[in-house]
Formats: sequence, C-alpha cells, structure tokens
Amino acid sequence: MRRGPALLHFFAITLLSVFVAASSTHAADEVRIQEEIWALPLPLPMFAYLVRPVGDGPFPLAIMNHGVSLNPTDRSFFPLVEFRDAAKWFARRGYLVVAPVGSGYGAAAIDIPERALYGPFFSKVGKCTNPNFHDAGLALAQANLWIIDYMASEKRIIPRDVIVVGQSAGGWASIALSSMNPPQVKAIIVFAAGRGGRVGGKPNNNCAPDRLVEATADFGRTSRVPMLWIYIGNDTFFGPDLSKRMHAAFTAAGGRAEYHLMPPFGNEGHFFIGSPDAIPLWSPLVARFLDAQN
Repeated sequence: MRRGPALLHFFAITLLSVFVAASSTHAADEVRIQEEIWALPLPLPMFAYLVRPVGDGPFPLAIMNHGVSLNPTDRSFFPLVEFRDAAKWFARRGYLVVAPVGSGYGAAAIDIPERALYGPFFSKVGKCTNPNFHDAGLALAQANLWIIDYMASEKRIIPRDVIVVGQSAGGWASIALSSMNPPQVKAIIVFAAGRGGRVGGKPNNNCAPDRLVEATADFGRTSRVPMLWIYIGNDTFFGPDLSKRMHAAFTAAGGRAEYHLMPPFGNEGHFFIGSPDAIPLWSPLVARFLDAQN
C-alpha cells in the first residue's frame, strides 16, 4: 500500500503510529475504499482523515469541513475522524475525501492563558455586538485552497474536479469559499451552515442574526459556484426562519443556491450529517445535485 508523501513531511515518526488503512466491500458492485490519516504540510499544518477508492487515481476531490467549538476543552476532545459514514458515502461515489481537523482541535488544542500558551485557533467571531463573520469563514476557505493545491501537487486528484462539503461553521466557511469562485471547485454542499448559533448554550439564541444575514448577502454578491443548502427543521443553532432569511439574502445578491429544509431529525437536527441513519435521507438530494453538475 502506498503511503502519501504527506506522511513524511510533518510529524513523520509519530504519524506512523496513527496511520490507519482499511478497505471495505459491502456489495460486489460497490467501490472498494480505504481510510488513512494524513498530516498535511500546509502553511498552517493540519491532520486530516482521508478516505478514497482503492487504486492510484487520480480521483475527484471532496473536502469536508467540520464545525467549531469556542470552548478549548471541548476542542481538545474533538474526534480525529468526524462524519466518517458520510465521507465513506462520497468515497464510494469515486471521490478522494479529505476531512481536515481544524487548527486548534484535538492534540493541537493548546490554550493555557496563564502560561502564555495559545493554540492556533482562528475561528472566533468576536463579540456579538460587532461579530466578524466574514473573516472567520474566509480563514478556513483559504485552508481549503491550500488543500486543493497540495493534493494536486501530489498528483492524487483531478485538479478541476473538486467539491466542498461543510457542516455548521464548516458550511459557513464553504459559503465563504464560494464567494472566491476558485476555478477548481465545481460544486459546494452545506449542511446547517452558519455562525453564532446557541449563544451561551441556549437553543435558538443566535449571535447577531441580522449581521449573519448581511454577511451571507455579502458572500452572495460574488459567489457563482452552484450550491446545495440543506437545513433541518429541528436545528436549534440555525432554525428554519433564519436559514430561509440567509438563503433569500444570498440568492437575491446573486448567489446560486438550491435550498432544502429537511423534516426534524432526532433530538437535534444540527448534527444531521453526522448520523449514519441520515444518509438515506440526504443522499438522494446530494446525488441528484452532483449528477446535475456533471
């Protein structure tokens, strides 16, 4: 099995101990896939979960962006592999999936102010009286561009056949990315996208929702990438009223986004994409959308 050069560039010795490779076959007509953990030697290095079809490729690329937590303790326990079942669904459609672990998460979540130690966490939006939603999204969008360039340099992907998938703050970063119209990205899919949800842990208590809608419109003014927006009826971070306002502002400004509101799912719809049971619900929408882009 070939191990990508990324394994040798960053934390080479320790990474060998966390390298994971596996393949699975659920039916004779399904694509065999394998899972790996990579360290990406980007300008801001990141670990990433990678799952892809067995073989040398190159493959179309799917980047999957996770959400955020503003609590450093929660970030320290962030899983190395999130959305695993969803990522495997995309891999079985032929994609090489890269799900980066954001800077300031997991083992990199070092934040001890009393010792003047601070982890590289760049997803804060500031106070709700004057939130900076734009830059928090654009920071991760830039990291996505680094990932595309790196995977292309490794000859692992088809450079102009890239999709981006994001959930929550990762979805917001994907909307921000669309405003940059990178030529490599042909489609973007977001689940429960937004920032500033559940302030103080309170359901449906959003940080400056009017400012969030305004920022969404700002991204829509330059965004021309085809997008699919999926929200869930019982999402207590970004409920139906807010998500519909965001979509209306985005498309009125010129953005291209197909909006779907799914029925309530489980106890909290915000984490819809993370459940294996949700795949039969969203996969037909996503498959039709991707087929239309092809």
